[in-house]
Amino acid sequence: MKTLLALFLLAMFTLTAHAEPKKWVDANGVVHYSDTPPAGIKVDSVRNVTGKDTAAPPASDKPRSYVEREAELKKARQEKQAANDKLAKEKAVQKERQSNCAIARENLRTLESGGRIATYDASGERVFLDDAAREQRTRDARAAVQAHCD
Repeated sequence: MKTLLALFLLAMFTLTAHAEPKKWVDANGVVHYSDTPPAGIKVDSVRNVTGKDTAAPPASDKPRSYVEREAELKKARQEKQAANDKLAKEKAVQKERQSNCAIARENLRTLESGGRIATYDASGERVFLDDAAREQRTRDARAAVQAHCD
């Protein structure tokens, strides 16, 4: 008899647990959840988190095969490698740009120092720069600084 009574009570509790919860906001702006909201208030249904009485899962939730998972993993690895390669290339370009900037600034500093500057011609003879050649190289050095430095 006790077993029958326990089964009857359990069946009664499961019937009441089937009610769909509702969400509603009262006049004071307080959010309430219940299965029987007051009349005249806009009610929103709450998502069923128990999984009971739900339709079949969407097609995107179906289990994927080993081949599909492996293809996704390979694609993710390739994307990560491409991103790493791009980052390494950008760092190399930035490093080269900084190096070029330092060289251009040093050349400009040397030309603006006022000392005599010697170069070597095609036959290997040492030739000192005259004022016109020095001014031209100074303009070129300023352009190089502007091009390579931020």
